[in-house]
Amino acid sequence: MRRISILAMTIVASACSANAGGNGETTRTSEAPLQRTAPPRKIVHPMRGTAPKQTADIPIEYNGGYVMGGTVDVYLLWYGDWSGWAATTILPDFIQHLGGSPYYAINTTYGDQYGRQVTNSINLAGSYADSYSRGTSLSDADIQGIVSDAIGSGNLPLDVHGVYFVLTSDDVSQGGFCDGYCGYHSNEVIGDTYVKYTFVGNPAQCPSGCEPQAAGPNGSASADGMASIMAHELEESASDPYGDAWFDANGDENGDKCAWTFGDEYTAANGALANMRLGDRDYLIQQNWVNAGGGYCALSY
Repeated sequence: MRRISILAMTIVASACSANAGGNGETTRTSEAPLQRTAPPRKIVHPMRGTAPKQTADIPIEYNGGYVMGGTVDVYLLWYGDWSGWAATTILPDFIQHLGGSPYYAINTTYGDQYGRQVTNSINLAGSYADSYSRGTSLSDADIQGIVSDAIGSGNLPLDVHGVYFVLTSDDVSQGGFCDGYCGYHSNEVIGDTYVKYTFVGNPAQCPSGCEPQAAGPNGSASADGMASIMAHELEESASDPYGDAWFDANGDENGDKCAWTFGDEYTAANGALANMRLGDRDYLIQQNWVNAGGGYCALSY
C-alpha cells in the first residue's frame, strides 16, 4: 500500500506483443532496465478489519511503471517445518490452475506504456524447502535473504519472469505479520536482475486476522486462507511489480481495493464457503479490481 502517486495518467493498453501466434504460447518480454529511480517498496496485504474499503469512486491509476508481461513463473519457498501440512498439496494445485481461469483474467486489464500487457498465464516453475536457515524469528531482510540464498545456492533459478513466494510454517514469526499484515510483495536486485518476491505467513498464528473462515473448503483453514493471500500478492506483483505502475490516489493496488470481499459464495461439499472452483478444488478467494468500465471488484472477467 502506497501513500504517494508518482505520476497519474491514463493509458489504453493493448495486448500487442504480449501474445504469440497460433501456437497458443506466450511471448516473453524484456524486463525493466536497471536504471530505476524508485527504491524497492514493501507493499502489504492488510489484515481483516484493517483492509481498505471498496473505493469504486476512486479509480485505479497508471503511474508510469512496468507491469509483468507474458507468463509469470511462480516459485514456492517452503520455509520452516511443513511436514504433515495440507498446504504443500493445496497451494501448488491452486497455482497450477489459477492461470487461464476467468478469475485471473481480471489482471489482463492492466498494461503499461512500454507495450506490455499482463496475460492470463501462470507457470508453477519450481519449489524449495528451507529448514530454518535463518531461525524462527525473521525480519524483512531475512525474507529477502531467503530468496537470495535459494537462488545463489542454485536451488532455484534466477528468473526475471519469476515471482518467489516465501511461505512460513506456523512456528515462524516475522516482523509485522499478524500485527499489521498477512503478507507483502517487494523486489530486490540480484546480480543484474530485478527479482520479485512475496512473503505469506501462516494464518494459523492469527486466524481472526488472516483466515476468511474457520473451516476451509479444502479442509485446512490456514492453507485456504493462504491461497487468497497468494492470489492478492500475485495480482499485485504482476500489475505493480516495482511499486510504480498501478494504484489509486490512496496508494491501494488492485488487490487492496477488493481485500476481504468475496462476492457470490456457495457451500462446498464439506460445508465451508467457497466462491470458485479451480481444477478439482473449491476455494474462497478475494475479489480483484477490474480495470475497465470505471473499475469494480469481481471474481471473473
